Amino acid sequence: MWTVLLILLVVWAVLSIVGFVFEGLLWLAIIGIVLFVGTVIFGLLRQRAKRSKV
Repeated sequence: MWTVLLILLVVWAVLSIVGFVFEGLLWLAIIGIVLFVGTVIFGLLRQRAKRSKV
């Protein structure tokens, strides 16, 4: 599970960097940031749910 989250975070970070490097792809940077934040929140919520079960 953690491997998938880490891979997704790296992919979203790369998309954001590419979006900021190329001016015409600013929308890609915005999408990358939104997905990065969403993935972090998802991971944190999942971790808390797992802790509460134990």
